Amino acid sequence: MTFPIGVRLAGLGRYRPRVSQPSTALDARFGEAGGWTEARFGIGSRGIAARDETTSFMAAEACREALKQAGWSDGAFDLLVGACGVMEQPIPGTAPLVQDRLGLARSGIVAFDINMTCLSFLQALDTVSLYIAAGRCRRAVIFASDIASAGLDYSRPEISAIFGDGAAAVCVEASSEGPAVLGSVFATFSTGKDTAVLRAGGTKVRIEDGIEALRAAALFQMDPFAVFKAAGRHVPVVLDKVMAQAGLTLDAIDTIVCHQASQPGLEYIRHLVKVRPERVVDIFADHGNQIAASLPSALYAAQVEGRLTPGSTALLLGTSAGVSIGAMVLRL
Repeated sequence: MTFPIGVRLAGLGRYRPRVSQPSTALDARFGEAGGWTEARFGIGSRGIAARDETTSFMAAEACREALKQAGWSDGAFDLLVGACGVMEQPIPGTAPLVQDRLGLARSGIVAFDINMTCLSFLQALDTVSLYIAAGRCRRAVIFASDIASAGLDYSRPEISAIFGDGAAAVCVEASSEGPAVLGSVFATFSTGKDTAVLRAGGTKVRIEDGIEALRAAALFQMDPFAVFKAAGRHVPVVLDKVMAQAGLTLDAIDTIVCHQASQPGLEYIRHLVKVRPERVVDIFADHGNQIAASLPSALYAAQVEGRLTPGSTALLLGTSAGVSIGAMVLRL
């Protein structure tokens, strides 16, 4: 694909659960002294969705804010793309559920999901940019919404302490000049396929396997060190490729928006960046790892902080189960 691709972020939205759980609540649950969770994992608080704050509910709220900011009227877009790490249910996908919540059930707007776990939003943004480049659409709404708390194993603090719930959405439209995707690179190395796993919800673990098998499979399992090691060794190569594609150096990037995987993960990115590490957007302490919603939530924070100024550049970067790495350079 020839870059740049004329694409503009027309509006951003976010939804945070009503309940913000402080890390001190986790200290008690883990049987540790006050402050242990924050000191060890760098998490001060995180959103925990109530049962009525479903994946599609949070996504629709984020979409409404994005649509309002974009100034788009109801249904004034061509695509609605779901980019959740974990769907609300297997069938139908989350995008049709969100379309219905937006009051667009009879609109005929194409609604579908893209899944690349924590990289789902970035992959969806890449796919939408290709739709726009091909003339298949002019406007799209992308949402990512995840409820990590639904599958946490609290016997393992290294997993259960770092995840949070939430949603974010972006309105994207074709742009004839100025804003654009300057480069985009993805890579998957499935030797790491067993380092982060959620086995329930598909066809692998079934009802006939018994309720205990289903219960065990519904808990997220991860080897944090193995994930970090498997993804980290490939990030520099992907970075080099996307910067070459964009025709820029890493030092020239104004803002770096990462998947908020963990505190060590963000420290690693700051280490790679070296020059002006404060360019890395860091919302981990009060959001946690929100799976696919993590990266667009950080993008939303960057906008609120005034970092996404016209003509500036942003690097979007993340890793996901698989193991996959993705990077995109935007001119805003």
